Amino acid sequence: MKNKKLDTLGKRIANARKDTGLTQSEVADKLNVSFQAVSLWEADETTPTTWNLIELAKLLGVSVSSLVENRGDYIFKTQDHIFDLEHMASFIRHTARAKEMHNTLKALDFAIKAHEGQTRKNTDLPYIYHPLNLACHCFALKIEEDDVVAACLLHDVVEDCGYKKEDLPVDDDIKELVALLSHTKEDNRDEMIKKYFKGISKNNKAALVKCLDRCNNLTTMSWGLSREKIYRYINETETYILPLLTIVKKEPKYYNAAWLLRYQIESMLDIYKRLM
Repeated sequence: MKNKKLDTLGKRIANARKDTGLTQSEVADKLNVSFQAVSLWEADETTPTTWNLIELAKLLGVSVSSLVENRGDYIFKTQDHIFDLEHMASFIRHTARAKEMHNTLKALDFAIKAHEGQTRKNTDLPYIYHPLNLACHCFALKIEEDDVVAACLLHDVVEDCGYKKEDLPVDDDIKELVALLSHTKEDNRDEMIKKYFKGISKNNKAALVKCLDRCNNLTTMSWGLSREKIYRYINETETYILPLLTIVKKEPKYYNAAWLLRYQIESMLDIYKRLM
């Protein structure tokens, strides 16, 4: 967080750009606009379109409001990730070995290979951060079950990486968990979503992994969603995810995890709503 007196939109854009070390030409190339367009924005001679302003904020790692609002005080820098990829992978591997979680060890290597080259939406962040975060979250919630952690690591490889559940190097019950957590792309999205969550609701472990997945997405995907998709994400979370926590809580050993996940998810929803 940097304390800067910024009087105009152009000055705020220029200062945020300089903080990133980007030139006006580099910004222009990344936004697919002319160098002159960026120069005119920073000189306050023209104003970026709404779309360019959103993309500019993403590129510069700041919020749209910090560019638009003439508060004359702070610009908040954002970050794509908090934890180190190698550290998370090493933590999962050492914990799995210590707990003799053989499926988790196989799932870890498979997930890293399967997601190689993939990135999180609208970022250069390797996609593998997401499943690694889920597995670490699981351990933080004191859930050390081999099948649950392995499913966290593999939950997207069938849906996003072109694998079939039969390809997974884990026990059959984990393959079924991953299958439940994978949905197909269908024309009628509403019907697909209803069918998808109905299947998950029949398995408390699948419900747990899905809640971990949504909690992580709420905290790490704000930059990758349009306002329309944020509205849809809020509604979908309230309609389908929060009821899953009731199912998770019915299993006594998951009670505390369900309570904490509800707190985390509802807190994030409240932040989204207030900022919308």
